[in-house]
Amino acid sequence: MAVNLRPGQALRLWQGVALSEVNSGMPDLSHRQMAILLTVYLEPPPHTVRGLATRLGVTKPVVTRALDTMGALGFVTRARDEEDKRNVLVRRTVEGALYLERFGDVIIATARGLPL
Repeated sequence: MAVNLRPGQALRLWQGVALSEVNSGMPDLSHRQMAILLTVYLEPPPHTVRGLATRLGVTKPVVTRALDTMGALGFVTRARDEEDKRNVLVRRTVEGALYLERFGDVIIATARGLPL
């Protein structure tokens, strides 16, 4: 399904979602953290630190720092790959899935309030 928004509408949608998140009391994720989280949840596993760094065009330490924050929030877990000990696997959690489901609901509710 295609959504047709003018640039101003797209920016209003983004603003509305951002304001809703700031006022929600939920953790504020950076754009980079959100991009990593969405990649882990929307693209099929397995996910590795190395693979996420390549996918996002950043370094492994950048991904590691973002995962540290998201791990502390319970949104992802990490574990050594038993088949290749050089890799660190990034796994989804129930908390992370619920966070993104709520985030999706915020986007939908905000979009419904926009004048078309």
